[in-house]
Amino acid sequence: MSKTEAEGAVATDVATDTPSHLSLAGDFPPATEEQWEKEVEKVLNRGRPPERQLNFEQCLKRLTKTTVDGIQIRPMYRRQDAPEHLGYPGVAPFTRSTTIKSGDMDAWDVRALHEDPDAEFTRKAVLTDLERGVTSIWLRVGQDAVKPEDVAGALSEVLLDMAKVEVSSRDDQEAAAEALLSVYEKSGKPTDHLQLNLGLDPIGFAALQGTTPDLSKLSGWVTRLKGYSSSRAIMVDGTIYHNAGAGDVAELAWELATGVEYVRALIDQGISADEAFDTINFRVTATHDQFLTIARLRALRTCWDRIGEIFGVSEAKRGARQVAVTSWRELTREDPYVNILRGTISTFAAAIGGAEAITTLPFCSALGLPTNDFARRIARNTGIILSEEVNIGRVNDAAGGSFYVESLTKSLADAAWAEFQTVESLGGMAAALAGGHVVDTLKTCNDERAKRLATRKQPITAVSEFPLIGSRSVEVKPLPEAPARGGLEWHRDSEVFEALVDRSRSAAELPKVFLACLGTRRDFGAREGFSAPVWHVASMETPECEGGTTEEVVAAFKESGAQVADLCSSAKVYATQGLEVAKALKEAGAKAVFLSGAYKEMGDGAAEAEEVFTDRVYMGMDVVSVLSSVLDLIGVAK
Repeated sequence: MSKTEAEGAVATDVATDTPSHLSLAGDFPPATEEQWEKEVEKVLNRGRPPERQLNFEQCLKRLTKTTVDGIQIRPMYRRQDAPEHLGYPGVAPFTRSTTIKSGDMDAWDVRALHEDPDAEFTRKAVLTDLERGVTSIWLRVGQDAVKPEDVAGALSEVLLDMAKVEVSSRDDQEAAAEALLSVYEKSGKPTDHLQLNLGLDPIGFAALQGTTPDLSKLSGWVTRLKGYSSSRAIMVDGTIYHNAGAGDVAELAWELATGVEYVRALIDQGISADEAFDTINFRVTATHDQFLTIARLRALRTCWDRIGEIFGVSEAKRGARQVAVTSWRELTREDPYVNILRGTISTFAAAIGGAEAITTLPFCSALGLPTNDFARRIARNTGIILSEEVNIGRVNDAAGGSFYVESLTKSLADAAWAEFQTVESLGGMAAALAGGHVVDTLKTCNDERAKRLATRKQPITAVSEFPLIGSRSVEVKPLPEAPARGGLEWHRDSEVFEALVDRSRSAAELPKVFLACLGTRRDFGAREGFSAPVWHVASMETPECEGGTTEEVVAAFKESGAQVADLCSSAKVYATQGLEVAKALKEAGAKAVFLSGAYKEMGDGAAEAEEVFTDRVYMGMDVVSVLSSVLDLIGVAK
């Protein structure tokens, strides 16, 4: 056979026809909702006595989760939960996107944050980022970041007509804007070839500083930007509220309320509604809860379109442009490499949610500033790989049509609109800040989140779940001392656990909790695997014994040097040996003895067990309270 004949031949055992209909479940009988309900009841009632069986409504309630600001997440969504008509990307109401993706790889701006006060280090880092795939630059300007006088030097070798630059500041926004605009005005390049964002957010600035916002100068900045291509003067910064503890609803609502206040101010200063909408960007948070992030970005566009309609803005200009930043509040100091996973999920969510630009924070940001290019490389490559290799940017609104995402988008939009109306009734966002509404709402969210963190209902991987004592850290530069602020305080979710670790590390040697593992590994393995990480959350070591007589367990306890013990085993072993061992450990000097399990597992000694044991280790316990009390008990300084 010739080469041509071989290339044209088709094997007889290979199908060449494309099926007209592909049914992946064609060989299975159709499943009904009733069948699913029965299976749910079967699973949740497993092991429950007949008199305590749950009906489906009770099962559904147990499977339904609620966010800190009241959004319910059901276990299953159906066709009727999604809108009948999905709409289209790039057109009102812009739920599905503001910007139409063309199929190109660079579907969003990979925007790198630079905030190192070392002017030469920043200049080199900016160039490295741009040379290696970043498409735009974000300079944080301030006393603890890039100095206003160093902005020109940081950008001295940047081709301004090829890369957009934006600035922000926590202590002097106008100085930051002036420094950036001065660089562009002196560049000598045609303004219609240049793109920049001035990052002005006087209400957000006032929220941080505890001052009164001044909106009187906004129109002047907008006027100075006329002629520049796709440049914006105003950045409504939702991360300010997220980092202070806001949930998804509050962050979204306050972004809307802030944007409305700017539009009104600009109209009063002679700027048209169309021009006002055209000069506003939104900086939004991308969290590791990918579906909430996706839905929140979609909901913001829906609500902003409605606001534009009320203002009489041209339909083409009503789409919100969003700059997403991975959550600083979710970053952890312990085992910081896990932050790479958080950053990846958050960046993915922002991309699917349709953000026009995405900043992935360096994974070491909770510890300090990067000392070299490694952390910066990981940050920029997260976005570059997702865009250019995973290709998620080639699809418009990839989550559109998902019953879950569509329902969640509407739930967020409805709840945020209600909060937005509350803020409006108070006189607007500035008035809501001054009157205490924002602080009160944040306190409610933070109090609820604190309970969930303490009980690990909201777990933090590598911190409150699966902690690793002595985990590898990363070398960083210390964060420069920031100017004092009188407004909203920022805290990371993991700080409460890091404080426990710091207490343990302040001791001459790490505190210990002795695990008295009774019986065989078959008896104690599950409890040991659950309880040891509880103590590791506070970096407390867990020496243990495996089986043995009461005398042998006590001897191992004394040899370990621990002052606290935790019994781990099965109900069968507890009933025969548990109380005896607990009493012996207390007689041997244990200041506290904990039980991994339930008192009723002690059989006839259940009532006495409540007197003998200090407390229990169990799912849903207040880990922070228990670990704090144990550190207090053994004399570890606060």
